[in-house]
Amino acid sequence: MSALHDTARRFGEEVIAPHAEAWNTAGSVPRSYFAQAGTAGLCGLLVPTALGGAGASMRSFGEVLEILSGHCLASTFALVVHNNLANAIARHGNDEQRERYLTAMLAGNSIGAFLLTEPMAGSDAAAIKTRAVRGEHSWTLTGSKAWVSNAQNADLLAVYADAERGAQSGMASFLVDAGTPGVEVGAPYALFGGHALGAAAVSLDQCAVAPGAMMAAPGEGLRAALRGIDLARIAVGAMCCGVMASALGEALAYTNERRAFGQRLRNFQGLEWKLADCATDLEAARALTYRAADQLDQGEDASLVAAHAKKFAADVAFRRVADCMQALGANGLMRSRPLARHLEAAKIAQYVDGTSEIQNVVISRRLDAAYGNPQSA
Repeated sequence: MSALHDTARRFGEEVIAPHAEAWNTAGSVPRSYFAQAGTAGLCGLLVPTALGGAGASMRSFGEVLEILSGHCLASTFALVVHNNLANAIARHGNDEQRERYLTAMLAGNSIGAFLLTEPMAGSDAAAIKTRAVRGEHSWTLTGSKAWVSNAQNADLLAVYADAERGAQSGMASFLVDAGTPGVEVGAPYALFGGHALGAAAVSLDQCAVAPGAMMAAPGEGLRAALRGIDLARIAVGAMCCGVMASALGEALAYTNERRAFGQRLRNFQGLEWKLADCATDLEAARALTYRAADQLDQGEDASLVAAHAKKFAADVAFRRVADCMQALGANGLMRSRPLARHLEAAKIAQYVDGTSEIQNVVISRRLDAAYGNPQSA
């Protein structure tokens, strides 16, 4: 186990586990969570070491997320969003943006969020209506964003907007300080679960930002938004593996100890086979997820495998966490255990970074090229 994995394990056990249920009740993680993550070196996992980050590979990043999400996927996802913005600035921002934002982000003192999704533009990112109008000395941003993770804590917003009256051809992205006049964060969403995401709507009303705030130029914004989608889908796959592994561990511990009708619950074949199926799906989800991570690390096109991994891991996590809950009987419903939290998180995983149906769109568009002529493979 690498030093980074050891750090993640300690952080999960000491910081996340004792507070996960309270955070999900409160509606977001506290700001101190990010500061503690920064102290542990977990706020710049993908940022190159030359810029102060951990310089982790995609595989290592996924393994860290799997460890953390075994305690709470929602708070881990909040950290992923922050990491992804720090990584985007490090790799695609200009020198001024890196100098202005990275140090505070790596320390967890400035918290990041992405503003792409809108009330009427979810998976169809090209349909965004938020406008960016160029003036003599500034850009003015106006529009409404939805499902913004970290909205409750965010200091720095990556805002995607139509800058040339044609969202796909003219989409740009801007780095906007959350305190900019005209930025308004809504109340946190009352969700099925996963409140530690701190998700809410954010509106922008005539927000003026300097030209230097632009990170992706008009016409480059959509490509910039999609550039990290394979990374995000792999991350979700890894987090789903984390909740499955945790749920299976809970079920094994309980069924080894609990007795009924004169024997351990583990001795009942029907129950044991359910847990065996969970283990098989966990191994399959890991294989897909880390295959995609390896392809990304090698500079290969990982979009197809990432779609497979995200779709499969999210779908089996929801089913298998429910099976593990069932193994505990009514005790599986208790909030003092992580299983209910994991089940909520697994359902959320079927939506974030492209629904399972969107993954099918990605896969079906590649069917002929990837699978159409197996004789020639």
